[in-house]
Amino acid sequence: MDKKVSAEFRYRQLLNKKVSIRELIFILLFVMCLTPMVSAPMALLLGIIVAQWIGHPFLTLNHKLTQLMLQVSIVGLGFGMQVDTVIQTGKQGFFLTLLVMLGTLSLGHVLGNLFKLERGTAYLIAVGTAICGGSAIAAVAPAIKANEKQISMVLGTVFLLNALALFVFPTVGRILDLSQTQFGLWCAVAIHDTSSVVGAASKYGSEALEVATTVKLTRALWIIPISFLSSLAFKSNGTKVKFPYFIALFILVIILNSYVPWFQSIETYMVAISKIGLTLTLFLIGASMSRDVLLSVGLKAILQGIVLWLCLSIPVLVYIYFCF
Repeated sequence: MDKKVSAEFRYRQLLNKKVSIRELIFILLFVMCLTPMVSAPMALLLGIIVAQWIGHPFLTLNHKLTQLMLQVSIVGLGFGMQVDTVIQTGKQGFFLTLLVMLGTLSLGHVLGNLFKLERGTAYLIAVGTAICGGSAIAAVAPAIKANEKQISMVLGTVFLLNALALFVFPTVGRILDLSQTQFGLWCAVAIHDTSSVVGAASKYGSEALEVATTVKLTRALWIIPISFLSSLAFKSNGTKVKFPYFIALFILVIILNSYVPWFQSIETYMVAISKIGLTLTLFLIGASMSRDVLLSVGLKAILQGIVLWLCLSIPVLVYIYFCF
């Protein structure tokens, strides 16, 4: 009996040791992402490897921490922008964003019927592609009363395409010799999540990052009306829609940076810190892509996501290449 208790005790000790080693590896990689040797795409790849190899030891905290870090980092990027430039960039991207959003939602409906997907699943994939990935899905899902399986499947689809975009877009941009403005605009309109937009643009250049961030956040504002319209279309009365307050803070920081000298004096430091924050965010997003998340993505859902994404990104690229 004593030997049995002793063996069980040693097993628990070994288990606890393994858990502590897992946490240590995760923390070390997290700290590595603070250094210049880890780029945004590399951080995402490291996170995905961690998810498959040892799993995320702090998964319960991941969602809230990722959201907070992403929002704070985006607000910090406002220190590197000027009001005049932002207004000009916003004008350039507004009508293109509106046209793409309406076209994507319409095509998503057609593809959903073609692939015989559940209405809610097809709609969430279209919304995530049209507006801003995971953020739009999280905002619209309660409005259409989507279930956990639908949300998990759609988020898995979007995460996979975001990971692919982070590597593909900069490569395509360099092959076609896109300008900083062209690449930033293409990223902002054609990549789902804000984190991947900023990650791809920051790899391409500082001007591309400024354009991409401005246009992407303009695109993200469509979450509000789309959420209201979704609740009406799916007859979900009494659903509350959250306003993305971090966008208002982002605009406030740009105004202060443009007209208050003290804010201009810390511009370089704040932008550098914000880029590090975005790299860490991508690591956390990658670390959340467990086998369960990846396996939850059905073939029809991923097929709709890919077709919708290609039908969005390729025509937008052609238009930007010849017209900007």
